[in-house]
This record gives sequence, structure tokens and C-alpha cells, in this order.
Amino acid sequence: MSTSRRFLPSISSLRALEALDRLGSASAVAEELNLTQSAVSRQLQTLETQMGIDLIQRDRKRLSLTASAQDYVIEIRQALNQIAQASLRLQVAPVGGTLNLAILPTFGMRWLMPRLPEFSRLHPDVTINMSTQLRPFNFATEPFDAAIHFGIPNWPDTDALMLKKERVLPVCAPSLIQQNLNVSPQQLLRLPLLHIQTRPNAWQDWFKEMGVENEAPLAGTLYDQFSTITQAALHGLGVALMPEYLIEQDLATGRLIALSPTAIEAKGAYYLVWPRNKSRDQSLMEFRHWLASKAQPEDDLPR
Repeated sequence: MSTSRRFLPSISSLRALEALDRLGSASAVAEELNLTQSAVSRQLQTLETQMGIDLIQRDRKRLSLTASAQDYVIEIRQALNQIAQASLRLQVAPVGGTLNLAILPTFGMRWLMPRLPEFSRLHPDVTINMSTQLRPFNFATEPFDAAIHFGIPNWPDTDALMLKKERVLPVCAPSLIQQNLNVSPQQLLRLPLLHIQTRPNAWQDWFKEMGVENEAPLAGTLYDQFSTITQAALHGLGVALMPEYLIEQDLATGRLIALSPTAIEAKGAYYLVWPRNKSRDQSLMEFRHWLASKAQPEDDLPR
């Protein structure tokens, strides 16, 4: 790829612009970058000349970014972070390579972690770096080689391997319904519902599956993780629609009760997702092929 030098500014000038946006003064930029203030000013002037546009507002001795520069620096910051991450991986990469993996916290802890020792034993030269990620990932702007995520595999420019489907049950603390176990799906609409951020349509899908027609938005409180929504249910704050494997122990001890006799299969599933442009990455290929052997339908989730 051949790109005009005009569109490839120096890293030094971009760092100066990013730091000015973040720190708010030329003196703070100079201190962080170990430069003089005049050197910082020259870097910024060089960038303006190269880009052919005003990036800096100069009010006496105070420097600030123009509106266009503020938009520009948002993208530049992402690019600088990617360069820094790539450089770090290059320096510390072991012989077998690394895999930077985004995981969902609960599924990662309950499903992936118990299995990883086998992968480490089979592939001791591959290092897996993991980061929990609840919101949708963006491989173009985030330093991930792959992600374990829940949903329907329609993520653009990616391939996916299904790991597990999910079966869900409505559950609550016994105190919420005073031991009245004969609560119909229709009656659940009158109880406080607890929602999980990663499954925004879960309750609507469940009611539809139960034959309950409900066009109105479902009120209730929203939680970002299964660990917090479980605690909310245990303390009687409402009814949660929970994956069966996560609440078996609480059901067995009576801390939670199921308000439906059978679990139903949720829409979506857990997938390993990776960008197509990294499909031939050796570390990813080894991890993907190993993980495929763990994704059998009959392989129960660990208790």
C-alpha cells in the first residue's frame, strides 16, 4: 500500500496533539514527552503545515484544539494505542506467539477457565492474554485477536465457532412470592423483573415462547453482569431470567426457586469470534482447533 506522506504524520507530532487534548496545556505536554515547550510548539506547527489545516487555537500563551482537531485526535488516540500494544506484543511475544482474547466474565470463569489447563499443557508456547468485555467488541479499534461473546453470529467481517447454547429459567427468592409456586407466566408480568444488559430481549423472547402476548415495554432494573443480577434475585429484588447452569446450586439449596417447570433454549449462543484477516494466525488456529473439541453438545457446563 502506497500512501502520500501528507497523510502519514510523524508519531512525535501526533503524540504532541493527543497529549495536548488530554492534558490541556503545552507545559504539561512538554513535561510528559520530555521536551521543551518550544519543541512541542514546533511539532504542532509541523503537523498543521503537513495537514494543511488549523488544528490549534492560540490564545496568548494558551493552546487548545480546534473542533476538527478534537474529532481527529479521537481516532489518532486509538491508532497510537494500537501501535503501542503491537510494539509491546512484539517485544514480549514468546516463541509460540500470543493470543489476545476478550471474554465474558461469568462464562469465562465458569466455562473457559476450567478447560484452559489442558490447552496450556498441549500448547505451552502459546500465551493467552484475557480481558473481560461486556459491550460489543470492535476488532478494528481494539487490540483483540478473538473474543468469546454471546449472540447471533452476524458480526461483520468475522468467522465464528459456536461453543454453547443457553437454557434459561425465571427464578426468584422465596420471599418474593411467599412460597406461592403456582405463578403463571402471565402473572410474572406483575412482578418486578430483573434484566441483564447483554440480553436486552431475553424477557420478551421468554414471554413469547410461553404464549404470553405483551407489546408494552417491560419495566424493571438493569444489571451488567450475572454475578450482580444473581445477588439481586437472592435478596428478593425481583425475578431474574437465568442460565440454568448458573443457578443449579441456589435452586438445590432453596435460596432461589424456579417459576417455570422447564428451562427453554435462549436465542443466541456463546461463540468464539475472530476477524477474518486473522484466520491464519498460528496461535489463533491452535486455540480454535482445540476449543472446537470442547464445544460438543453433550459436553455439560462445569458445576
